[in-house]
Amino acid sequence: MVSFDGLMESKRVILGLGLGQFVSLLITSTGFSSSELSRRGIAVPTSQSFLNYVLLAIVYGGYMIYRRRPLQMKWYYYLILGLVDVEANFLVVKAYQYTPLTSVMLLDCWSIPSVIFLTWMFLKTKYRFRKFAGIAICVTGLVLVVFSDVHAGDRAGGSNPVKGDMLVLAGATLYAVSNVSEEFLVKNGDRVEVMGMLGLFGAVVGACQISIFERNALKSIHWTAGAVLPFLGYAIAMFMFYSTVPVLLKLSGSTMLNLSLLTSDMWAVLIRIFAYHEKVDWIYFVAFAAVGVGLVIYSGGKNEDNTGTLMGEGGGNIEGKERDEEAPQDRLAEISNSCGNSSSRDEGKGHYYSLVSEER
Repeated sequence: MVSFDGLMESKRVILGLGLGQFVSLLITSTGFSSSELSRRGIAVPTSQSFLNYVLLAIVYGGYMIYRRRPLQMKWYYYLILGLVDVEANFLVVKAYQYTPLTSVMLLDCWSIPSVIFLTWMFLKTKYRFRKFAGIAICVTGLVLVVFSDVHAGDRAGGSNPVKGDMLVLAGATLYAVSNVSEEFLVKNGDRVEVMGMLGLFGAVVGACQISIFERNALKSIHWTAGAVLPFLGYAIAMFMFYSTVPVLLKLSGSTMLNLSLLTSDMWAVLIRIFAYHEKVDWIYFVAFAAVGVGLVIYSGGKNEDNTGTLMGEGGGNIEGKERDEEAPQDRLAEISNSCGNSSSRDEGKGHYYSLVSEER
């Protein structure tokens, strides 16, 4: 007979996998929007992301004002997060001007070891062999995609590959910093607050960058329906992506997020097959299967030592202890309630404050 804990664990795994593929599809949508803008000669990467930050600030910031709650985290945390997030988006999009697509796809995987290192160093995350095996299989699948591009002859040169590769590596590193920082803020603060403040500071940083680097490019754009619609599509897809990511981070962690995003290129291949009737190399299907198996291995299984890892001997303070990447968040919240008094938690100073939904 299946236990209640086992049933809940299975539901959590399925939900994490489903949300991971949903955000991957959203990233695929942003890629097609960006491709359409590039095809029309529109190259304003910061401006593309700006509307998304504005939507986040209006929707989540408006709800923050309605709730009238004090900030759970320091405001300058969100300023740093907004700056890192804007620059990560800018660098990776900019890299496509200098380096081949296959190089971007391969080097973008740098975000995965970066996330693992950062979560291990700063969030005290413990990774078991099963998780490393899943990660290895996922990355193998993506490498197969790169080999498929080379095998099919779908590889362009690039005006300055070295510069482009450096931009991708820098952008992937900033993506990792952004993901891990957001995971920390979501698991220690409030999801609505994180999104609202990220939108506010992201919009401010983006506006400053646009006024310096993209002002003339925006003036030269002929704003027809064909140019406006991809902009709106990109912004809406990114808004949905940013709104879903905190839920996935709280549920499965930033490593699972980055592994899930590996399938975005493969979803794009399927869209090319069924929507545009294009032929692709058979290796793509093997790669897609490999990434899928890797995700299941990474997220599956039972976390045997969550309690001991989090609480230590005698159930003491969890600060400085390792935690599992996919430790159930209701367990973290339970442990949090045993640490410190209620007034410190109400002020947002307790460990893992508000890990459950903000509508407490």
